[in-house]
Amino acid sequence: MKKPVSNRVSLGRALSKLGYCSRTKAAVLIAEGSVSVDGRPSLDANHRLDLARAKISVHGKVLGKSEHVYIMLNKPRGLVTTRSDERDRDTVYRCFEGTTITHIAPVGRLDKASEGLLLFTNDTQWANSITSPASCLDKVYHVQIGTLASEALLTQLQDGIQSGGETLGVKHAHVLRQGERNGWLEITLDEGKNRQIRRIFEALDIEVLRLIRIAMGSVRLEDLGKGKWRHLSPEETTGIRKPASARE
Repeated sequence: MKKPVSNRVSLGRALSKLGYCSRTKAAVLIAEGSVSVDGRPSLDANHRLDLARAKISVHGKVLGKSEHVYIMLNKPRGLVTTRSDERDRDTVYRCFEGTTITHIAPVGRLDKASEGLLLFTNDTQWANSITSPASCLDKVYHVQIGTLASEALLTQLQDGIQSGGETLGVKHAHVLRQGERNGWLEITLDEGKNRQIRRIFEALDIEVLRLIRIAMGSVRLEDLGKGKWRHLSPEETTGIRKPASARE
């Protein structure tokens, strides 16, 4: 006989699952006494509760389950992928200023110098299904490098190189176009190691001039303007894990 599925979570995670804030922010609110469960203040972020039954309030306002939001942003170069930055640098949330979009978190990240497709949501389960190493989700990048790409280089990228004690490689790589001194490659990854493409080229002593993510699974950046965002369609939200060849 199967055990019933438990809906019990910690109070900190409950605030995150309800789309109110991150678990880090939840811990602060709970510690300062701003959160109540069933009418009683709770100072324990690890307090377990039944999310389907408990009445949670913050600053006296009862929380309901937020409608899930799924957004794609064309991230400009120069923005960091965080909500706040200790060095007071501009963050990706600048792109949402003046809107009613709140309590969303990036799905994965792009470093400050990288551009392109960045997803946001308040649906932690959906986000985890995409960022999990087990998802093997294809991510496609256009990369400008400071040299001409030979067949030997493309083979080396796909065979993998050693960096920091681990093997780093790409799923696919081919030349998009080349000039006299540099060229553009299209590179596909199916894993999400930190700064993977940049680390590969650093190990090969090749300069990365630009790095733009153009697709995650079947969701593609296409003609979305720099710094602009839009909601994903229901088809994009549910079909993101389909390979690009399976798109209708």
